[in-house]
Amino acid sequence: MRVHDIVIHEADAVRIDAVLGRFLADSGCAAVLLIDRSGQPLAETGVSRTLDTGSIGALAAGAFSATAALARLLGESEFSVLFHEGVRESMHVSTVDDDTILLAIFDERTTVGMVRLFAREASTSIGGILEETRKRPRRVGVLAAPLTAEEMRRASDHHTA
Repeated sequence: MRVHDIVIHEADAVRIDAVLGRFLADSGCAAVLLIDRSGQPLAETGVSRTLDTGSIGALAAGAFSATAALARLLGESEFSVLFHEGVRESMHVSTVDDDTILLAIFDERTTVGMVRLFAREASTSIGGILEETRKRPRRVGVLAAPLTAEEMRRASDHHTA
């Protein structure tokens, strides 16, 4: 099941935001993003307006995908953590589950060890929340079901009248 097939209810989004907020505070990171494997941002916290989260997510997902190919060449299923160190800022990218990635941006106010420790905790918590969403029925209620042929005919007749 792909992450796009998941319906994340508002209560789940609040729980994910709380986990990300706690991770941000505990780790000392500047920004935290939850992205899918294609790089689409699913949730973010601590992000400044100048940060291009769409591009960062897409590029990080691409790097993660390329690294997975390298891992397979070495007989590993995947490398679950990537770390990119810069002069001013660094990035820690780690697996949450088969469909999602946790991306943390941090500077000299914290260490990669702190980020890695709290990223593992956050990934476990978020993974549990996402697993709960996958177990829920996707279609709930009358409005979620597709229209029958008769309903379509009546809607069409009503619209033209």
